[in-house]
Amino acid sequence: MRNIRLDICYDGTRYRGWQRLPGKDDTLQGKLEATLSRILGEQIEISGSGRTDAGVHARGQVANFHCESKMSCDELLAMLRQYLPEDICIEDVRIASERFHSRYNAIGKTYCYTCYIGEGKPVFDRKYVYTPPMVPDVELMRKATQYLIGEHDFASFCAKAQKKKSTVRHVDKIEIVEDGAYLRLTYHGNGFLYNMVRILTGTLIEVGRGMRNPEEMKEIIDAQERGAAGFTAPAQGLYLVEVEYEI
Repeated sequence: MRNIRLDICYDGTRYRGWQRLPGKDDTLQGKLEATLSRILGEQIEISGSGRTDAGVHARGQVANFHCESKMSCDELLAMLRQYLPEDICIEDVRIASERFHSRYNAIGKTYCYTCYIGEGKPVFDRKYVYTPPMVPDVELMRKATQYLIGEHDFASFCAKAQKKKSTVRHVDKIEIVEDGAYLRLTYHGNGFLYNMVRILTGTLIEVGRGMRNPEEMKEIIDAQERGAAGFTAPAQGLYLVEVEYEI
């Protein structure tokens, strides 16, 4: 039994998210499993580094699966690129160690959220950016990020917090960069909760619009209630950029 690692990028626009759904054929996990099962001639179940939401994209998703097949990684890569739809690309296929698990072994993740702040409409980028109602004050947003760095209980920034699961995470970087007509918010941490990056982004945008003070971030964290934070930024602006491993 071999353990195979896949490095994947995808446009999440037409998918219901990563996680397989019974009776649905428009999830990324389901599409990959169906294609791998046909190619390898055995039932394949894959594990992803995380479950991206419906409409969220990935430049650096990682998954792994076990199989009996002895097909070479190069041949499998070529067949996956041939048979997967044009909005999913396998960047690399390799043999992983027996104990490698794409989710449990991840030690860091980077996400990027892109806003369009230019004039007019982002006609050709509209599926990949969010256009705020007004151009936010970036310096206020940067000031607010200072309260979010470090280890905190981010329950207020989680859409579906579960009582039995920890909502403590460590965020070590939030970088906000103006790039012409685009505003890019990059997050790096040891892991992120359900909708966490999108809620962080929505809250920071509210700060930039003058709807909140930067200092309110501490109060929002202390509240540990979803209702204390801002709106959930739309999915299309979010990308999973990279997943990091020690092995």
